[in-house]
This record gives sequence, structure tokens and C-alpha cells, in this order.
Amino acid sequence: MKSVTMIGLGPMGQAMAGAYLDSGYEVTVWNRTPARAGHLVARGARRAESVEAALAANELVVVSLIDYDAMDAVLAQASRAVLGGHTLVNLTSDTPDRARQAAAWLAERGAVQISGGVQVPPPGIGTPDAMTYYSGPQDTIERHRSALEVLTGIEYLGEDPGLAALYYQIGIDMFWTALAGYLHGQAVAEANGISAQDFLPHAVKSMDLRYFVQFYAPRITAGNHAGEVDRISMGVASLEHVLHTTQASGVDGSLPAAVLKIFRAGVTAGHGQDSLTSLVDVLKRR
Repeated sequence: MKSVTMIGLGPMGQAMAGAYLDSGYEVTVWNRTPARAGHLVARGARRAESVEAALAANELVVVSLIDYDAMDAVLAQASRAVLGGHTLVNLTSDTPDRARQAAAWLAERGAVQISGGVQVPPPGIGTPDAMTYYSGPQDTIERHRSALEVLTGIEYLGEDPGLAALYYQIGIDMFWTALAGYLHGQAVAEANGISAQDFLPHAVKSMDLRYFVQFYAPRITAGNHAGEVDRISMGVASLEHVLHTTQASGVDGSLPAAVLKIFRAGVTAGHGQDSLTSLVDVLKRR
């Protein structure tokens, strides 16, 4: 019988437990708020009465909690003996260092951690194109490949347990920054009577940054920051226009002002005539 324990039943944990049930797994669930397991139990999941009972039910345990503080508090409820022999697929979001610390802590107790960073929102779990960053012992990941692939595809990064968290946080850095830009732009649009629906096709075009990323990446790798295509000084002028438009619209200008500050730092560092890509080095020095 294929079986798994799911600890944490937020939107992501519920989607994962549901995917396992859909795939014919025997699923044991535990959540700090037991009521969240109700509909999963109605579908056939078993609700564990304690963390220790949840761990004892299966060798493979998938953990999806808000952060590693929450995970530490949950796992502290289990004895060393109960933790031993388990594989924990840790899909909890936190820093690379916390992932490494957790892996070491579990290893001391005879358990193995597979670190993961899920690259899709809960509705994407179980869909064909969904992927998760994984790092940790490759042999353990291969042993549980079929169970992991119930949730998403596998993008293996290496043995270092912190790598999955590192790649995930880099992606989330870009994600939140880009979405904040969209929301700020939409606030300016609405302040000028343009609805989100009316601006939607323009937003989609503006947010499609693939050309720039693909153009810039090899130049950054080569250390080529020549300003024959774009220049930071041009960016400063452009961002000043954005900031003035924002303020004239009665919208909070703190977001474009923060970006403008970074661009001005590039000019101060002597990169005014260099490409935007030179900001990578400026940011690393800050």
C-alpha cells in the first residue's frame, strides 16, 4: 500500500494531501487545528491525534508549514526514537541556513531531510508542468521519486540541503518584487480612471521580461556591462518621470523611490554610462 504522512494543512498542505488521495495513497494527516482535516478525512485520510502518531504511521513524511520556527515547534513534540528512521520531505519555506540546520538536527536523530521549494501555488499541485526544487541526499530522493512526483516534477539541485531554499528564495525575491511593481502600476492606473481589466493586456506585455532576462544573463556572466543598449543614467531619468507621475496621481511613491535610490547609487559608484546590469555589482557591495 502506498502511504504518506502530511503534516501541515494550510492551502498547500491540503492540496498535497488531496493529490495523494487522488493517486490512491493511504494518507495520514496532522494539523495544529484538527478541523482543517475534516474534508480530507471525509475523502479517506486518517487524522493522527498527535505528532508522534502522525510520524509513526509512515516512513515518508511531507511537511508544509509557515516557517521553520513552526516546524521546530511541531517536531519538538516527537521523541528522538519516533523521529528515527523517517524521511522528511521538508517543503516549508525559510532560509538556506535554516534548511541546513534542520537537516543536521534531523540527522542527529536518525532521520533524513529532503529540502524542497515548491514553484507553483496550491492549485498547481499535481499538474503536468509543476516543478519543485529539491536538494539533499540524491539516493533518498530517487527512492521516493514516485511519491514526490505525485505532487510535482523534480528539479534536483545537489546534496547541500540549503540549495533548494536558496533557489526558492531567489525566485520569490523576483516574484514579490515584480508583483509589487504590477500592483503599484495598477494603483496609478486606477487613480487615473483605468480599471485593472482595461489595463490587463498592457500589464501582461509590460510584465513579460523574458527578452531582457535572456539578453542580460550572458552579459552578467561575462561581466559585460557596456552601456551601448541601456544606461543607468537613462534609468534614473525614466524613474524620475515615474515618480513624478505617481505623486501627481496621489499614489504612494515609496516603491519607485526605492528603485530610483538604487539606480542613483549606481551613478554614484561611477556606472552612470554603464548598463543596468552593473547594478548587480552595486547591490552586492551594499
